[in-house]
Amino acid sequence: MADFDLAIIGGGINGAGIARDAAGRGLKVVLVEQNDLASGTSSASSKLIHGGLRYLEHGALSLVRAALSEREVLLRAAPHLLRPLRFVLPVERSARSRLALRLGLLLYDLIGRREILPGTRSLDLIGDEAGQPLKRRFQRGYEYSDCFADDSRLVVANAIGAAEAGALILTRTRCTRVDRSDAWQLILNARGRREVVTARVLINAAGPWVDTVAETVLRQSPQRHLRLDKGSHIVVPRLYDHERAYILQAADARVVFAIPFEHDFTLIGTTDRNFSGDPAAVAPTGEEIEYLCGVINNYFRTTIGMPDVVWAFAGVRALYDDGARTPQDIGRDYTLVLDKPYGQAPLLTVYGGKLTTYRRLAEDALDKLSRFFPRSRPWTAKSPLPGGDFVYDGVPALVARARQHWPFLAGPQVERLVRAYGTRVERVLQGAACLEDLGENLGAGLTAAEVRYLAANEWAQTADDVLWRRSKLGLRFSQTERGALERFMTAPLADAGDSRYNRRP
Repeated sequence: MADFDLAIIGGGINGAGIARDAAGRGLKVVLVEQNDLASGTSSASSKLIHGGLRYLEHGALSLVRAALSEREVLLRAAPHLLRPLRFVLPVERSARSRLALRLGLLLYDLIGRREILPGTRSLDLIGDEAGQPLKRRFQRGYEYSDCFADDSRLVVANAIGAAEAGALILTRTRCTRVDRSDAWQLILNARGRREVVTARVLINAAGPWVDTVAETVLRQSPQRHLRLDKGSHIVVPRLYDHERAYILQAADARVVFAIPFEHDFTLIGTTDRNFSGDPAAVAPTGEEIEYLCGVINNYFRTTIGMPDVVWAFAGVRALYDDGARTPQDIGRDYTLVLDKPYGQAPLLTVYGGKLTTYRRLAEDALDKLSRFFPRSRPWTAKSPLPGGDFVYDGVPALVARARQHWPFLAGPQVERLVRAYGTRVERVLQGAACLEDLGENLGAGLTAAEVRYLAANEWAQTADDVLWRRSKLGLRFSQTERGALERFMTAPLADAGDSRYNRRP
């Protein structure tokens, strides 16, 4: 008998989402990730839960409809990690016509299945505060709804949910080889330690590495179904005071977002470029940064350039190659390929996908495997993620209660903790009665107690895990503080940081 029903290679949003769904159905699950959770594409997204307004131009109506239906499902499941966001779309006469924009937004609203999010409205940018940061030539615009998400924490929340349902989550563990018979045998390597596990079914959810895993680990002939698309983002000091985002039409017919980010910054992205090479080494080029700055400078009164960029990052989207000529024309929907030769264990390969549709992807993946697990049933649509067991608009009330309970914490610190952990903030603060109970302040309000919690419960092992994937405090840490955090984690937290310590958060 196999050790597990299901083995998953890949700890991004798709792998973690499938692991949670499967474990919640009572299946025995192991997830193997060669680095940290969300260390690839899933922490380098535009951080939007949206239908993709521009995909309507490409006729991807079913994709947009499916994505739009997920916005409020995820908002209810993780109200601490998602927030509704209004997007301002200035009318640019040299781009799409005002009529085309209005019709597109009307369709977006009609198929959006909204119960919470408000619909589209016209804007007079001369009188509305949304027009103040813009150049004077922008007089008319529209405003519509989507959601913003903490992408990497969404991955971690799914992994925690999977582990609490019984899944084994192995980070910093490489699958070096698999052997296939009537079951799968996986050879694992974690820091030089060799382990062997067996599973009835294997899922390749390695994202940009899906073909690499197929060829080097599964030893399959090249399938050439994968097309890699690079998206770059920049973060600059805050460009405006209000809390709405902008969607800007670029001269090349693409769109660029400008989004309020971490209170003091603006997130700008993204680009679309074909990519080849090692996805682990992807980074924005000077040309891409200048492109994003140029789009902003065409719309905003404030001019930005390379010296204003405080952080730049890039991710590689793993898209199913549908033969499209340009990156922006490639379909963003996911494709699931099931391989089940007679007498051999099943293999499911995941191509594509979006942050927005990960939950539906997980349901569809398990539906593909239903004949192997006939008693499993979908359950995630109405189940909150860890920390998300409160009403969708309940963050302010939760923050207020936390401030009453821990009055010694600064207001911004309390809000960050609630936004990160939701109702589980009590587990992080561990009944602290005063600031000293939380231990050393390692910088920007990050305490020793929080770092210990992340190491023991969220698979954090390095400073980058904490500063860029469990939070975005890297924007506020100095190099000196970062070095001190790294030393703090590698000495007293050595045992807590090992992936085996985190088998059962």
